[in-house]
Amino acid sequence: MGTKIVIVGAGYAGILTAKKLAKRFKKNDDVTITLIDKNPFHALLTELHEVAANRVDEDSIRVSLKKVFAGRKVDVVLDTIESFDFDNKRAIGRRNNYDYDYLILCAGSKPTFFGVPGAEEYSFKLWSYDDAIIIRHHLINLFRRACRIADREERRKLLSIYIVGAGFTGVEMAGELAEYLPIICSKFEIDRDDVNITLVDVLDRTIPNLPEELSVKVEKRLRKMGVNLLLGHNVCAMGPDYIEVKPAGQDVCIRKDASTVIWGAGIESADITGEAAKVLESANRGRIKIDTYLRSVDNQEVFVLGDNMLYIPEGSDKPVPQIVENCEHSAATAVHNLTCLITGKGEMKKYNPKFHGFMVCVGGRYGVARVGFPNFMINLPSFFAMMAKHAINMVYFVQILGWNKVWSYSKHEFFTIRHCRSYVGGHFSNRTPSFLLVPLRAWLGGVWVFEGIKKWKEGWFSEPKLEGFFGGAKAWYDSIINPGAADGATQATGAADAATAATGAADAVTAATGAGGGEVVASAGTAIIDWDFFGLVRALFVSGKEVAQSTLSDFAFKLDIPLMNWFVDSFVLASGGMQVTMQTTIVIAEILIGLALIAGLFTTPAAAFSLLLQFMFVCTTGLYLGTFWMIFAGIAVLIGGGRTFGLDYYVMPVLKEAWKKIPLVRKLYIYND
Repeated sequence: MGTKIVIVGAGYAGILTAKKLAKRFKKNDDVTITLIDKNPFHALLTELHEVAANRVDEDSIRVSLKKVFAGRKVDVVLDTIESFDFDNKRAIGRRNNYDYDYLILCAGSKPTFFGVPGAEEYSFKLWSYDDAIIIRHHLINLFRRACRIADREERRKLLSIYIVGAGFTGVEMAGELAEYLPIICSKFEIDRDDVNITLVDVLDRTIPNLPEELSVKVEKRLRKMGVNLLLGHNVCAMGPDYIEVKPAGQDVCIRKDASTVIWGAGIESADITGEAAKVLESANRGRIKIDTYLRSVDNQEVFVLGDNMLYIPEGSDKPVPQIVENCEHSAATAVHNLTCLITGKGEMKKYNPKFHGFMVCVGGRYGVARVGFPNFMINLPSFFAMMAKHAINMVYFVQILGWNKVWSYSKHEFFTIRHCRSYVGGHFSNRTPSFLLVPLRAWLGGVWVFEGIKKWKEGWFSEPKLEGFFGGAKAWYDSIINPGAADGATQATGAADAATAATGAADAVTAATGAGGGEVVASAGTAIIDWDFFGLVRALFVSGKEVAQSTLSDFAFKLDIPLMNWFVDSFVLASGGMQVTMQTTIVIAEILIGLALIAGLFTTPAAAFSLLLQFMFVCTTGLYLGTFWMIFAGIAVLIGGGRTFGLDYYVMPVLKEAWKKIPLVRKLYIYND
């Protein structure tokens, strides 16, 4: 009959567990893996505030389960599990029932309201994909309404926004919203002073998981952004247009205008986990008690992971935190232990997680972090804290959707970011209309075609020329770097041989020496840079004249790489036939690259090959500074340069769809959405 594994919840723990299990049992048809979730996508809960405050598009926090498990032995089921029959090993859903041999419960959590009257009815939650979308649209509609209110006091009441909870969720939402305010106020022509953002919490400082010094930095940043802090204030109640708070040590609640309240004050286990908690031993708002192997203390066939688990590791006095890193660690341990149980091989591992710290973002430009190892933690300054945050996100994305999600994330966070809402500002954001690159692309292509045809006419298809071409360049550089080391006649002859490609992108000889034909010309150049990097690379920067008399076309740059020199001498110049073959390849490549760039067809590979040829030239003959524009032009048109007034506009979408349908490509995620 085989072994049936049912995973309830496609959150951080569920999705990683399913992927790791699929990898472990990919060749075992006796093991079936079923992942059940009410949504067809995995939501990135740690990024909800970015969507809620309109920094990134909503699809940036949504990951398709169909794409994640393409080509993998995981049956993704869209259903809502409502209860369990633990005696008969069955998960009961709205649409179907699911028998299991092993159940993995990782259904996540939901907001808890601590019994505050009106909190659930009148506040906006921020704990799901839908919550973020609702808040986003609410804020836009709120400001749209406010801009039409003539009475300033009424407008201020409408624009009174409270955020409850000064933990990670509340602080990140407050920072994101404060950063968004100048943008949305400008859009609707509202005075920033008419908007009130207040962060309230019963605790006396923000982010209690962080050291107090970092909490102080967070609070200072929030105040600088215009956020009011009501710390040490308990929320008593709320209604449709107000919130009541009570300062610590007082008995009287104070009512304040609040048209919008966003709740981020705490969480409890999801509804289905709460149902399981009625049977399985639990505590702390529905968290299931587990043993050292991540199994319910009441049921050895039920593994509990992520936010749903209540577990105190050895040597600790607190349960594991409900954070993403716990989901990652618990998923890995559970998969190992399940593999041992199913195969009967190996020994199960006790769960002993080593967490690497916490970080919090206050808007897209500022963050704090306390990271490291359990016995060695350091505080990171803002720039490096934000860098670490993005790096950690990408490590997670590599695990779930590979290149596809890393590229999508980079695009949303850096390449299409607007209003400079990134820790690197807007410097990487694409702002130049792509049609302005068309003349540059066509000109670059025309130069490559010209160079290829020119070499063709010079006989590069029929007689070996590379030995003289490379030798002349080397002799010319040697005559400048070591003016007395080589025989003058030898230098001149080599330089004359290289003169055949004086205007070519690869040649840095003829124009600098002034040599042509068989004329003997002595070098009068100047060595500007001669740096040797541990014998691996030697950088040469010279001028064919005295520096004072030099123009841009007199300066040349070369990377002298011993490994490249060995390859050229041992293979490329090994025989006349090999030289002609190499020459023919270069000429054809130059012409094809040029035609592709002119037509805007396969622009990205054409630009990449253009850069590759330029690099090869830099490492053999060197390049004039006057020719370096071709390198920068290749970089400029590398990404998407052919989609405007080019054949790629028609060809690439068709090829892209065909590429995505290849099973191996889908499985390895080597495609862009």
